[in-house]
Amino acid sequence: MLPAICPDDPELDYHGLDGVHNGTEAMSVYPEIRYMPPEEQEKARKNLLAYCRLDTLAMVKVWEELKRAAE
Repeated sequence: MLPAICPDDPELDYHGLDGVHNGTEAMSVYPEIRYMPPEEQEKARKNLLAYCRLDTLAMVKVWEELKRAAE
């Protein structure tokens, strides 16, 4: 849905993220954090937060476009 509603938005580049690029990867990394060494835990945590931040921004942009279309 995102590419159809917000095509070519440079702010919404999931490929530019490090380590976690989509929800499937996020679901795989999250439960494994507890088994990682502390340095890897911190990196995985930062990667998940970056993914979640971008995903939240994407949902806000979708909402804004849908709201604009309804007006």
